[in-house]
Amino acid sequence: MKKGRFSKKETDYMAKHAGTLTPNQMATKMKRDPKSVEQHVKKKLRVGLTGKEEARFTLRERPFWPELVEQFTEGELKKIEYNWIRIIDQFKTDVIPTEEMQVLDLIILDVLASRCLTGNKRTIEELRILDATIVEEQARDDDQINHDYLFRLRGERAGLRVSTDSSNKEYRELQTKKAALLKDMKATREQRVKRLEESTQSLTGWIVHLMNNPEVVLEYGLEMEKMKLAMYSSMKKLSKWHTFEDGMVDQPFLNHQTVGKGD
Repeated sequence: MKKGRFSKKETDYMAKHAGTLTPNQMATKMKRDPKSVEQHVKKKLRVGLTGKEEARFTLRERPFWPELVEQFTEGELKKIEYNWIRIIDQFKTDVIPTEEMQVLDLIILDVLASRCLTGNKRTIEELRILDATIVEEQARDDDQINHDYLFRLRGERAGLRVSTDSSNKEYRELQTKKAALLKDMKATREQRVKRLEESTQSLTGWIVHLMNNPEVVLEYGLEMEKMKLAMYSSMKKLSKWHTFEDGMVDQPFLNHQTVGKGD
């Protein structure tokens, strides 16, 4: 099995046959690892991608991705990518550029809110240590208390409490902004249920929708054809003579197309 980067001949071969051959078939022909071929076909040629894979591959190609790398930690980037994939997949292909900006803003607000909570946790832990230190210092005999040290500890505690209040206020503001953005995107559960309940789309409107979305027509057509093939396969199988447990021999499925055509 070959290793290393794909040659131009191999990439041209995959580009030519990506829509007609499976990655395994192409890998066998080229004597390559099937997983590497599948990865190339999906990432470079955009063939055979699920909605989530499409969102993952395209996110890092967006112009704003380098800015996110500079602004957020590795862990936060993973969270941004995770939420981006789930939200974009939720809306499927019905996402226009301005809505992509809303999705990104929503995710960033969520990450910033998480930062507030993480910072609050550290502050609370520091306050706990300070309180314990202050109590320990105050428990000393009067002539052994270091008043300057105690004054400094109390100042630090007051500063941390102000920081906690400020962080809590920022978190509430971020949550308010996030809720408003979700409402604008009509992405809350209440709005989704309401939209379904109030749906009054006519047959004409549905036909127009299908005309404007050929990929939906293709998806429904494939599903209908699969169901038809499955129906014919089951009818053929159930039209044959069958011996039941009580010894009776009969055709389980009988109509004008199958009568007299059993084995």
